[in-house]
Amino acid sequence: MPRFVVQEHHASSLHWDFRLEHGGVAPSWAVPKGVPEERGIRRLAVQVDDHTVSYMSHEGPNVRIWDRGDYDLEKWEDGKIVIELHGERLEGRYALSRTDGNNWLIHKTR
Repeated sequence: MPRFVVQEHHASSLHWDFRLEHGGVAPSWAVPKGVPEERGIRRLAVQVDDHTVSYMSHEGPNVRIWDRGDYDLEKWEDGKIVIELHGERLEGRYALSRTDGNNWLIHKTR
């Protein structure tokens, strides 16, 4: 099964990097307020450059793994991704929807 990771990143501003293993790379989003753990909360997720899959295990002085696991893919289309996360903290069905340019929304669904 493909993997996902959420890395807590203490950069110039605290954010969480959400990465999905897909097609040999790790498409990535910076989520300023963190990936929501409950339904009904929508969070901004700014798409950033894809990373190598090996970067998904990276930890360092300013980066720590907040959650990791694998996922089932339901849909991966232009502007819409639906997945079922099986993580240590995050569990359930999530959707990412492009709103404008690199801006997406991430939320937990049913």
